[in-house]
Amino acid sequence: MNRPGIIPAPIAQLPWFVILLVMAIGGFGLVVLYSAAGGSMTPWAARQGFTFCVFLFMAILLSWVPVRFWANIALPVYGGLLLLLVLVELLGAVRGGAQRWLDLGFIRLQPSELMKPAIVLAIARFYDYLPASQTRSFNALWPAAILIGLPAGLVMLQPDLGTALMITFGGLTVMFLAGVPLRLFVGGGLAAAVAIPLAVNFLLHGYQRNRVLIFLNPESDPLGAGYHISQSKIAIGSGGILGKGFLHGTQSHLDYLPEGHTDFVFATMAEEWGLIGGGLLILAFFLIIGWGINVSLNAKGKFARLTAAGLSTTIFFYVAINLAMVMGLAPVVGIPLPLFSYGGSAQMTVLLCLGMLMSIDRANRKPGKAP
Repeated sequence: MNRPGIIPAPIAQLPWFVILLVMAIGGFGLVVLYSAAGGSMTPWAARQGFTFCVFLFMAILLSWVPVRFWANIALPVYGGLLLLLVLVELLGAVRGGAQRWLDLGFIRLQPSELMKPAIVLAIARFYDYLPASQTRSFNALWPAAILIGLPAGLVMLQPDLGTALMITFGGLTVMFLAGVPLRLFVGGGLAAAVAIPLAVNFLLHGYQRNRVLIFLNPESDPLGAGYHISQSKIAIGSGGILGKGFLHGTQSHLDYLPEGHTDFVFATMAEEWGLIGGGLLILAFFLIIGWGINVSLNAKGKFARLTAAGLSTTIFFYVAINLAMVMGLAPVVGIPLPLFSYGGSAQMTVLLCLGMLMSIDRANRKPGKAP
């Protein structure tokens, strides 16, 4: 007779390798925030550590939620968040020149952040409903395009170009993986190529337009609109292979690097920990993303498969856009580095994605049909 294990089976079945990777990234982020504050746990590291522990515990609890629950709430949650985005436009709190939050008194809620995983759930649920015979028809395209376009348009009004792009990319990824014909994406890409110059000139706000122009030529205004990118490149490049050492960064400590604890935290880290520290951090992220893709490949049922793939690529877009941004390979669009940058919104979103991925992974290891 087999003796029961010391650790209960539900705990032992958690993907501990991924959880430890997440803890390592979060812990490394706290070290960098401690350094960015000049060797102090306040004002960033202590609060970040508390919210990280809370949201990680939330993610682990979500791993026990049945996949069918996510399918059942996908469209209602999407509809509720869409309503909240409308309320943000009507009643939202203004902060830093942007109207992105609902002030509930005890918390400031940013519905656009929650829409990133919600759009994945909604599009996956739509294609789960859609008969396989219609996947390559026009009926597979226009409802999904509306589901993506409505929240993306409302977020652009806030204005928040980065989040609007994340919502769009997440939804389009699920559409592509659902089997929508490639020719439709090619046609959409050509239309976007024609529309981008018009959008830059007529739809984007002045500061957003400047960010695009500075990305194309950052040296044209190194002390003005190009300051962020220029200082970020200097910080990353000055770190070299091994970095300047913990607490010895100059760009962040002397306040040359703006937003060194949020959007440009990777530059703060690279200056002190060098190429080796940056490479290990990127490797950890891609191991997590690779695990998520593997969860998708082993998922039972179309909804679980599309959701897992969409959530994994959402995390990928967070990492890829932020890294491209701080290295000057993409315009500055305000996307933080998940689990690493100071701030609770992106941390909550990514750990929510990981919680749902762990839920799907748990279902994959159960015998039987698709949940």
